Amino acid sequence: MLTLAPLTPSDLTRVGHVTVHPDQIKFSGTVAEAFQASEPDVDFHGIFENDTAVGFFKIDRAYATRYPFAAPHGLGLRAFMIDAARQGTGIGTQSCRLLPDYLRVRYPDQSKLWLTVNFTNPTAYRAYRSGGFQDTGHVWPHGDAGPQNVLMLNYTAEATSPRHKSGPGSHLSANRAAQH
Repeated sequence: MLTLAPLTPSDLTRVGHVTVHPDQIKFSGTVAEAFQASEPDVDFHGIFENDTAVGFFKIDRAYATRYPFAAPHGLGLRAFMIDAARQGTGIGTQSCRLLPDYLRVRYPDQSKLWLTVNFTNPTAYRAYRSGGFQDTGHVWPHGDAGPQNVLMLNYTAEATSPRHKSGPGSHLSANRAAQH
């Protein structure tokens, strides 16, 4: 069962083993780099399969202040990574599909999640699109690894069901999300 869960700055040992292929580091960085960075507006989250971390991502609460294409108060998805040993198994797409319910609980005052994905990373682009993100048609030309497509996920389309209103520390599983 796949779940998303918040992490604290002291949770590096829970997710530190998550690594991507060396050629993907330019897109996502590493988990260790994320934990070393001082970003007060960024929250860490883990992707777990049966209690084992298989992925990691950051939610940037100040994304719209850094990227002019993002709607005011919109969140940003950054450093989304699936462990290299688990890539190609659908975990990335499945994790993206879990995001709407998870974000409604964790960030109830927000409604949009933005990200950029490099032109030279078509596998990630397909996973995001299959996971529910829409291509806005905009290009962000200032990516560290080159131009990027701008994608957006509007997660206010359906109301949060009562079984997902368990509070800010709640986890969300793929099994429960698939019941919608």
